[in-house]
Amino acid sequence: MTPHVGHRAAPPRAAWRVRMLALVSVLGPGLLAGLSDDDPAGITTYSVLGADHGYQLLWVLLLSTVALVVFHNLGARMGVVTGQGLTGLIRQRYGVRAAGLAVVALVVANVGTTCAEFAGIAAGFELFGVSRYVSVPLAAVVVSLLVLRGSFHRVEHILMALATVFVAYVAAGLLGHPDWGQVARGLVVPTMPFDRDALLIATATVGTTLAPWGLSFIQSYAVDKKLRPADLRYERIDVVTGAVLTGVIGAFVVVACASTLHTRGVPIDTAADAARALEPVAGRLASGLFGIGLIGAGLLAAAILPLSTAYSVCEFTGYEAALDDSMRDATLFYLTYVLVTGVAAAVVLVPGAPLIPILVLTQVLNAVLLLPLLAFMYGISRDRDLMGPYTATAGAAGLYLATIAFIAACVLGLFVLGLG
Repeated sequence: MTPHVGHRAAPPRAAWRVRMLALVSVLGPGLLAGLSDDDPAGITTYSVLGADHGYQLLWVLLLSTVALVVFHNLGARMGVVTGQGLTGLIRQRYGVRAAGLAVVALVVANVGTTCAEFAGIAAGFELFGVSRYVSVPLAAVVVSLLVLRGSFHRVEHILMALATVFVAYVAAGLLGHPDWGQVARGLVVPTMPFDRDALLIATATVGTTLAPWGLSFIQSYAVDKKLRPADLRYERIDVVTGAVLTGVIGAFVVVACASTLHTRGVPIDTAADAARALEPVAGRLASGLFGIGLIGAGLLAAAILPLSTAYSVCEFTGYEAALDDSMRDATLFYLTYVLVTGVAAAVVLVPGAPLIPILVLTQVLNAVLLLPLLAFMYGISRDRDLMGPYTATAGAAGLYLATIAFIAACVLGLFVLGLG
């Protein structure tokens, strides 16, 4: 009887192994698109959120994470079902003019945000005594060679490994010995001071968590990875995991600054300020971990943002855009990548460059740009000719509209009060 029982137990184990292999083969778009949102601009936003308002606005980060799950899942599904990136679909559904406007806005926002990534790398290395005139050119060369010389899977594996650096922020948050009761209250009880600064940082939190370039990247990357509709149930796990990790890491950044800097009334302007300020109140280890996280976050986003831009430009023009293509076969793709990387790195190296205004303005532009992109995505999700059996249901469409309304309220508030 024993061999018989063993024989019957084998199929479930084999089926589980097959499912796990299928999941591992799909992982990538959701994790990378999500975790890249925790870039230096995002870390700075979350640091200021915690330092200025303590745990009070954690609920904004929670809602932004939910929005990230909803629209990254939609973006991945659109890419898998149609085999096209977001810009290509906008061009097909809404015409060349609409797609052109979307591409121009994405390129401008992406170049500005890539500047913020290199500024974060520079600030992180400067915490350890390394000049930006060494760290920024070196980082630009490294990320460019990674994409230009690597195959799709090699690039993906290196970027996934680089994402593990975000554990540093979890450790930094724990070293601050936070009040977990207040953390829980901040997550589930929506309160907000009715003043300009609180509204601005709340809107920036939405814009940096659900970044427009992330929507473009996840869809194009799913296409480049050659995922099929049969992979969608596993890709959903990838998206949810990436988005939740993004929110958790962001929350620990808020917690680290709220439990140390806010309680002592220490003001900051950047994530580098937060790293320096943490040392006297939470110890050298917390400060060092914050700096390491800033460098890793900058490198990951500095590799992915130009990639998102290159995908969008090629989709609009109709040229090939795949990481496995050679330089000869995808010249525009790689040229766009190098150009965005080079311009952003050069701006950061200009003496006296206004890096903080660049960071702030790109996050404002991200928040504004979100609305038309989300509206385009909603329209495409309801288009049966494009999505076929994967057309959004009435319930899903209602969730998309509710998310858009939440973001619209933030942006409207930004213009009415924040910029007034």
